[in-house]
Amino acid sequence: MKTQRLNHLQIAVTDLDRSLAFYEGLFGMQELFRAGPDMVFLKSPNADDLFTLRRVDEPLDTTAGGLQHFGFTVSKEAHVAAVEEVRAFGAEIIEVGQHGDGAAYVYLKDPDGYVIEIGT
Repeated sequence: MKTQRLNHLQIAVTDLDRSLAFYEGLFGMQELFRAGPDMVFLKSPNADDLFTLRRVDEPLDTTAGGLQHFGFTVSKEAHVAAVEEVRAFGAEIIEVGQHGDGAAYVYLKDPDGYVIEIGT
């Protein structure tokens, strides 16, 4: 099978409003619509992606579900400013560095402990 592109990514969250504020506030994502009281669909500004937050009642184990991390891309010129924006936003930074190919990255955690990479 040859797919055309990734359609969407959905993560479980424990507090929908808190997670929505995090993704809108730090990444500038825009709410597209809601599917009932426990699910919100977002997109990145100027992009054709789809990211879904789904509220769950049970505690999350972000290490057992198989999701290692997910990432957003910024330009090389914007990466230093992006790291500073993460710090100013108060998100927990795990690591800042460069991959073997020279691509810059910062790994951070969202409010539910999901690891996010912002890379070039």
